[in-house]
Amino acid sequence: MSRWMTTILFLVGSAILTHWIPFSSFFRNVDTMVHELGHAVTTLLLSGKVLYIQLYSNHSGVTYSFIERGWKTIPLGLSGYITASLFAAFLFTMYGKGKLTVGYAAMTLLAVLSLAFFVNNTFGVLWLIGFIIVNGIAMFLPFESIRKFYYLLVSFICLEESVMGPINLIVLSLSGPGRAGDATGLSRSTGVPAIVWAILFLFIALLCARKAIASFIGKSRSGRARSSRWESQA
Repeated sequence: MSRWMTTILFLVGSAILTHWIPFSSFFRNVDTMVHELGHAVTTLLLSGKVLYIQLYSNHSGVTYSFIERGWKTIPLGLSGYITASLFAAFLFTMYGKGKLTVGYAAMTLLAVLSLAFFVNNTFGVLWLIGFIIVNGIAMFLPFESIRKFYYLLVSFICLEESVMGPINLIVLSLSGPGRAGDATGLSRSTGVPAIVWAILFLFIALLCARKAIASFIGKSRSGRARSSRWESQA
């Protein structure tokens, strides 16, 4: 089976399974948080000013900022979806390397930074506090299997959301180009149709998903191989 087909099957299977897990909806805002932080950090790097970020219960979010018109709006528009896709791949890369603590620390640090400097609406603040607490508890649990389950649950949800976001943009670009979020903003800045930007976001998301699933499968196979060698020596 090709790596692309494996990636798609994992994404579909993960989307079905995680929706059956109670409270999985709570973790879907992790992708939103990372997406909006991508916009905020890019704004600061381009010498703009971030006013605040708001996260909502429907897993959407918005970053309010000031930045000069012109070419700077292009990297700003690209940053949200690409950052979210790269972060999902990062979480799986850390899992593949057996560095769950690094992945946990990264998730927690981003939540703390969001809470301290950017997010100001009631739902967003309460969600961040809750996520930081839950993440901290899971990170220090003495049960390795539960730590891995929690980590993979959040990682797979981030991966799903990073792919579903661009798919939704494609649908919106076809039904109403003016409502396609970042793709619409990029279209206004460049003259390139929103659907083109939405497809680009999806392509990047799938590349990152391919890398993520490869890291996950590689880790699983290496774990089985070590178990087999141990059993043969017993």
